[in-house]
Amino acid sequence: MKTARFIVALILSVLIPATFVAPQALAQNTQLSPFGLQTAPSAPQPFALPPVQPNVGPEQQELMRELNEINNSSVDITRVLENHLKKYPNTAQRAEIEKVLAKAAIDLKDDQRTAQWGERVLAVDQTDMLLLDRVARAMLALGGRENAEKALRYAHEFETIVNGLPAAEGNRDASRRQEERDRGLARAVLYQSRAQTVLGQKEEASQSAARAFAIYPDEENAREWGEALTRLGRNEEAITRLADAFAIFDSRATDVDRASDRRELGEVYRKLHGSETGLGDLILASYDRTSALLKARGDRLLALDPNAASSDPMAFSLNGLDGAKLNLSSLKGKVVILDFWATWCGPCRAQHPMYEEVKKRFEGRNDVVFLSIDSDEDRSLVSPFVNEQKWGRTVYFEDGLARLLEVTSIPTTVLFGKDGRVSSRLNGFLPDRFVDQLTERISEALTEPAQIPAR
Repeated sequence: MKTARFIVALILSVLIPATFVAPQALAQNTQLSPFGLQTAPSAPQPFALPPVQPNVGPEQQELMRELNEINNSSVDITRVLENHLKKYPNTAQRAEIEKVLAKAAIDLKDDQRTAQWGERVLAVDQTDMLLLDRVARAMLALGGRENAEKALRYAHEFETIVNGLPAAEGNRDASRRQEERDRGLARAVLYQSRAQTVLGQKEEASQSAARAFAIYPDEENAREWGEALTRLGRNEEAITRLADAFAIFDSRATDVDRASDRRELGEVYRKLHGSETGLGDLILASYDRTSALLKARGDRLLALDPNAASSDPMAFSLNGLDGAKLNLSSLKGKVVILDFWATWCGPCRAQHPMYEEVKKRFEGRNDVVFLSIDSDEDRSLVSPFVNEQKWGRTVYFEDGLARLLEVTSIPTTVLFGKDGRVSSRLNGFLPDRFVDQLTERISEALTEPAQIPAR
């Protein structure tokens, strides 16, 4: 339903500008990822279609009336828009409607329509990673040599775009971004392997599957590699890869996948050795090998973002505006006040002098620490901003802390007690009460014992 609401809003804001839907309304319901449409963590807001506007043409008014009569489902959206294109095949908004139909088909997991409408969109613009991904997959699902050729072409385009993405190093959530990038790249190469198999390019299919596994070692890529080797008659090598598919830890692999891996592994092993004697040792070796692969990968991701594996806010390490690093664990035993703000946030500017007033009330105390936490996407904006505003330069970037603490709006104040736990929280502020309110909460936290909870 949330994806359908997004699609309806997209129709109304893009196809019919007179009914523009506020961007914040869209943001509250959905987020667009380079690798797919993801729902936002916050609860969806009430959604309602606007009334028909008198200042648009007859075609647009008819479309708006039809949209007002549906139930915000992708099925209904598809029906309305396809009928609209049949009635108005030369509509000026055809390109935009086809984009919406492609997104709706993806939402419905309708391979036929994903291929149909996605191809039309990609004929004009091949930069949409989501469409390249889903259309390549849909073509493979539909089968046939012609569709495999198209899937191979789209998969190559998908790979090219992913390879052109900026490096994850130094970015917020760098490990998550690298994880998404690697999964997307491996998926593009996996599609190439499957298309090459259909096209009879067995050696190329094996090489692509091996590359997909090297990029992102998981059950699916290992299985594809093993099956590609089997088709080449290289059963000894295939057994190793099929054992990897069965043994590797992969939370996305289902019980059905595991059962299929076990059955296929046993069949190939018995064909080569006559029985399953020794298969257990092979599986254990695969477990050790794939575990080492996953650990090495995890270590590389952790190096990109040391905070990624932490579920304790006070275990975070924050990068400072001027290059300093702060380990929040060093502040345990103190009352810590985190002020989450951004350069574009007007209320944050209004709140800043109030923070300064509270700081003065606790000046000279070494058991109270105020931290200014910037949450801008573009960190290059921060230095000139604080200079212009004449704010202090002791500023730290949130480095994933906002996500862990579920900071979904700013300004937000989070107060940690001496025990390292969240003691209080203020989402937004009341101008006439904020200084006294925050002062009272800090004073209360100071009276609590400084015992660090046992782990």
